[in-house]
This record gives sequence, C-alpha cells and structure tokens, in this order.
Amino acid sequence: MSDKLVKNLNFGNDAKDKILKGIDKLTKAVSSTLGASGKCVILEDQHGRPSITKDGVTVAESITLLDPVENIGATLLKDAARKTVKEAGDGTTTATVLANEILKLATELNGNVREIKQGINSGVKKVVKYLEKISIPVKDDMVKQVATISANNDEEVGALIADAFLSVGKTGVVSMEESHTPETHVDIVDGIQYDKGLKSVHFTTDDASKSSELKKPLVLIVESKIENIRKIQAVLEYVIKNNRALFVIADVEPQVLSALAMNKIKGNIKINIVDAPVFGYTKKQVLNDIALMTGATVINEHLGDDLDLIQPEHLGECIKTSTTEFETIIQTKPPTEEVEKLIKQVEKDLDKEKVAGQITRLEKRLALLSAKIANVKVGANSDVELKEKKDRVEDAICATKAAIKEGIVPGGGIALLNAACNMDENNPGEEVLSKAILSPFRTILQNAGLDPVLSEEDGFGIDVVTGNMVNMIDEGIIDPLSVTKSALKNAASVATTILSTDCVINNIRIHEGDRR
Repeated sequence: MSDKLVKNLNFGNDAKDKILKGIDKLTKAVSSTLGASGKCVILEDQHGRPSITKDGVTVAESITLLDPVENIGATLLKDAARKTVKEAGDGTTTATVLANEILKLATELNGNVREIKQGINSGVKKVVKYLEKISIPVKDDMVKQVATISANNDEEVGALIADAFLSVGKTGVVSMEESHTPETHVDIVDGIQYDKGLKSVHFTTDDASKSSELKKPLVLIVESKIENIRKIQAVLEYVIKNNRALFVIADVEPQVLSALAMNKIKGNIKINIVDAPVFGYTKKQVLNDIALMTGATVINEHLGDDLDLIQPEHLGECIKTSTTEFETIIQTKPPTEEVEKLIKQVEKDLDKEKVAGQITRLEKRLALLSAKIANVKVGANSDVELKEKKDRVEDAICATKAAIKEGIVPGGGIALLNAACNMDENNPGEEVLSKAILSPFRTILQNAGLDPVLSEEDGFGIDVVTGNMVNMIDEGIIDPLSVTKSALKNAASVATTILSTDCVINNIRIHEGDRR
C-alpha cells in the first residue's frame, strides 16, 4: 500500500453539521465548569488514572472525538481556548461557550456569510469599546475578590493569592508550585522574570506542565553564539563531575542544541538552555544584570573571551530556575550591595527621564533588578485534590495578574450582556453577536440552577450564591477586562472562520490490523 495518507472529503451542510456537532460536544463538557456554581469534571488519562478539575482548558485538552470531522471541529475550538489562555491566562470556558453560540446562531440565520462575518467583526469592536469604557482599575481590596472568584469562590485561596500579589508589588512575580505538606502557603523569594521560554521539549523536567525546573544550578551566560559543543566541553565536564545542574543563557547552533538535548535525555547531564535577548544594547544590559544577580561572568568571543578557557569561577549560581513555554523565572539569593546600588541608580535615571521609550526600558530594567517572587505552594491531602486545587490556583493567579494589568468589569457575564444593547439590530452579523454574548450569563445561571433574570440597570446581575440581584462590582463579582476581551475576540475569530467552511478533508483512520 502507498505511504501516502488516504483522505476523506465532506462538503457543504454535511461538513458543517459534523463540525458543529463536534464543537457542541466539547462545549457541553467545558461549559459545565463555568461560574461560581460550575461543576467539576472527572477525567481519565491514557493510563486509566482519574483526575478531577474545574479548569476549562484542561477539560478541552482531554477530549478527542471518535469521528474525525467532529474532532476537527473540537480541535478548532481548542485553538480559541489556547489562544485566550496565552493572551490573558484565563477565560477559556467563556471563549468556548461564545464561539459555539455564535456559530449556532449564524448557521441558523442562513444568510450571506460574508455580510454576517463583517457584522460579527464590527460588533466585536463595539463590544470591546464598551468594555474598555466601563472598566475600572483594580484597587487593593479588589485583588482578593478577583482571586477568590477565579479560585471557584475559595476565600482562603483567594486571600493567599492576594497577599502574594500585594507582597511582591508591581514589579514582582507570582508563581505556583506543589507543597511538601497538605497546607497551602506563600513563600517570598528574590528572583528574576526573564521573557525567554523553552528552546526544546527535550529539556522539560515535567511533561504535564511542559516546563523545566533546575534546583541550585550553575549559570553560564554567553553573549556570542555557541557554535561548537567542544567550546564548552570543560564546563560540561565540571558540571557532570560535581553532579550539578547547568542553566545556560545563550544562542546556540542547532547541532549544539541537539547534542545537549540528547545528553539530557540519556541522563548524562541536568541542563536547560534559553535564548539570549535579541537586541544589541538591551541584550548586553540584560545579560550583565542577570550576571550581576547570579555571580556569573558574561562571556563574549567577539570581545576576545575564549569559551575554551571558561573556568568554574566564570559560572554563577542561583536557587532555582523554572522555564515554561513562554518565560523563565530565576530565583536568586538576596541582592548584594552592588545590586542595591545599581537599583538606586536606575531609580534616579527613571525620575529624570522624559522620553517614553527610555522610560519603558528603565522600568523593565528596574523590574528585573528589584523583582521579588511569591511562590504559592499548593498542598492537599490526596493527588486528586492536589490536581484540582492546582488548576484553580493557576487560573486565579493568571486572572489576578490580568486584572491588575488592565482593570476589571462586572462579572457573571453581565458586562457582555450590557454590551449587547450597542448592536445594530438591522445588521444580521451584529444581531447574531448581540444574542450570542448572552450565553455566558445564561450558562452561569444554568449551572447554579437559577432562571435568567435581567436587570434594567447596567452592572447589576444575580449573585448565584445568594440568588439576589446585586451590583456586581460592589459585591466583588468581577472579571478582568483582558480576559473578557480576549475570550470574545478569539471566539469570534474561530467562529467566523468556521462559518465560511464548505469542505473538510480528513485522514481516513485505518486500524493497524486492517492494513495489507
């Protein structure tokens, strides 16, 4: 038989119906988690082990449908959820519910697809404009409210996360890790947030979270490109001999990366590599600052340094490094006197600076030098409880971060509901969107076993815990602006793309035993 994949074709309404069916199945599973009264979902992994979660993106990622075309629909919806998480850290369930409803209503309309798409897109702009208009900045007491809501109304967790954010300040970082005890608590440490993520999946130490963590690693910083693994042979031998981990900040050639990844996979060395910054002066400055805080020496062959002659004293060290797909957090020892002097100098420069671009650069440098890291250490009495709790804490941290950055809007789906009045009823696409953006509000009440009741006043909605009509902001029922915006934009984007689909080409699944 040919090695080429055999394809199956679906056209017109048949293709679209199967796509919508897959999207609807995924939405039903995910939507049950939405809101303060949202339900948990029990998942079974590939090894038959169950876990419990209320995290929408975790539920979505666990779903693979038997029908290939239906699965394509579900996968497209997952993309909207992933993008929302990447942009805002939360809002995956809202994005899923919105996309499904937009598609349903647009398909039922059966009008001119191009006009409907244009109307939906113009409607999204109107809703975003309205949300930005009504948003308010987050004050100290609101931080706890945001965290509590995102943690499924767990006030204890919400209070811990709020304390974490307030402790590290605007320049600080809040992260999450497992506790060695059943208790959940917060540890404050000095550290650096560095905006470079994993270079290769082979450097991961935790497959589930797709992250790399090194404890007490030595730090090698190279400003020039590492073109040959022999150039750092002495460093590698020293690290292996002393049973240490090695964290490398440098640009490396593909063959060097492959060789180091292979040695890591074989267990010969504990190592992780992240890229150096991109730009000239900024690159030099960032590397020098990280070197100062870790005790490393920046190596640059272009300035006459010889990689072959790197000695152990050129290496720095830190408490721990944690690298995800998007960023690296370097936990360092308390700042030295030299670092403290540099911080004061940067603060003085910032006060004097008038150019916007330079102000931004100095603010970023100050954040890197003076940042503290709050580790929310999550504990539980069982692995099942721990997994569910970690999902909630992660959502709460991301939502709180987003709220502090851009502000908040009334929660419970009310902000989107109120925005519906800005739509043009004579525009079919905007009419579709005006009805679709009610879906998060309805779903939240449905999950709480309550009937939808509308208020004539903007910002008022039902508190699903008490069943009373309240001012959502005053009661602390709030959503981060960036989360709501991102969910809406990504939902509309995937929905309008699917709407114009008329043909689906999928691989034919052939059981291995049936092949000839």
